[in-house]
Amino acid sequence: MASPNAEGWHGWDTYAPFYDWENARTLGRRDVPFWVKTIGETRGPVLELGCGTGRLLAPIARSWLPSGTDANRRLLGIDRSAPMLARARRRLARVPNAVRPSLLRGDVRALPVRPGKLGAIVAAYGLLQSLLNDRDLEATLASAAGALRRGGLLGIDLVPDLAVWEEYAGRIPIRGQFAPGTTLTLIESVRQDRRRGLTIFDEQYVVRRGRHVRRHQFQLTFRTLPMAQILARLEGAGFRIDDVRGSYDGEAWYPEADVWVVLARRR
Repeated sequence: MASPNAEGWHGWDTYAPFYDWENARTLGRRDVPFWVKTIGETRGPVLELGCGTGRLLAPIARSWLPSGTDANRRLLGIDRSAPMLARARRRLARVPNAVRPSLLRGDVRALPVRPGKLGAIVAAYGLLQSLLNDRDLEATLASAAGALRRGGLLGIDLVPDLAVWEEYAGRIPIRGQFAPGTTLTLIESVRQDRRRGLTIFDEQYVVRRGRHVRRHQFQLTFRTLPMAQILARLEGAGFRIDDVRGSYDGEAWYPEADVWVVLARRR
């Protein structure tokens, strides 16, 4: 099982070179139009928590053209992983200067931004599920509430099937070309810690180029709470729930929905 000292950010530095490759074969860009539209309707600075490689930041920024000259319309991303941010910088270098996001290396539990200044915060693709205990979740929500102005938007989405993910060992869910002449194979094992609500992925990425083989091993751990608890935590942190959805297309929420989306406002 996961180490009792494990934290949700563990493993992401090693995962960074493979994140975009795997994501393109799983989620892809399915959530991008939703976040582009949602953030496009807000005013003031916007911060993405756990921005990773800039997968969302880049299309959101480009959607702001030609209004990027508005000084109040700034886009920022924060992540704890330096390797993830290095990839984000390379991606965002292709975004026009007028709307290019700023990147911060920091901890989502203690946001390094001025209180009450942000118009919106996005915690996409299960970011909150990387917070493995109540203390970390409460700290993150409190920090987000403090950084948002009154009425500011907090948008989150969660991956509900993590909690019911089948347990297995040594399975190969993905294999394909990684670069010209190079193949990448993911060998994966999944375990559930039902008592703590944790899903643990033991990942091994095998990079093969001719006879040369390199193996990269790490562990990712996620915690999934029932929707009722998520909503209660948000309300306890000072948010008003605006909308709860079961898809990026606006479908009503239900427990077996493919994705859980919550939009809330700071009271």
